[in-house]
Amino acid sequence: MQSKPVMTLDDVKKIAAAAEAEALANKWAVTIAIADDGGNLLWLQRLDGAAPLSASIGPAKARTAALGQRETKIYEDIINNGRFSFLSAPNIEGLLEGGVPVLVNGVCVGAVGVSGVKSSEDAQIARAGIAALGL
Repeated sequence: MQSKPVMTLDDVKKIAAAAEAEALANKWAVTIAIADDGGNLLWLQRLDGAAPLSASIGPAKARTAALGQRETKIYEDIINNGRFSFLSAPNIEGLLEGGVPVLVNGVCVGAVGVSGVKSSEDAQIARAGIAALGL
């Protein structure tokens, strides 16, 4: 039997606070979503001024990053490089940059998905949140 780390509610709150601080420091109106390793939503926060659609895209990015155990930019690049058949992969959506897995000693314990600004800025916010864990 193996054991693995899991995120606590305190971890989720640290990620959310740091991600929110990064977004506010840059005056970016976004939605921040945090999922566990199974892609289940643990946190959803839509900042003032964020587009309503971002409340659907952020969690989709988090879920995809958690289930795939990799950044969603990888999937976006696969599709943009012509492998359109990847769009038929089952049970994933949010194939845009901005979903970042939370890795602890190489083990995916969840992911952060952000939506609302440029995709690279979404990813910047997600990474700032994860950095708060000091991994």
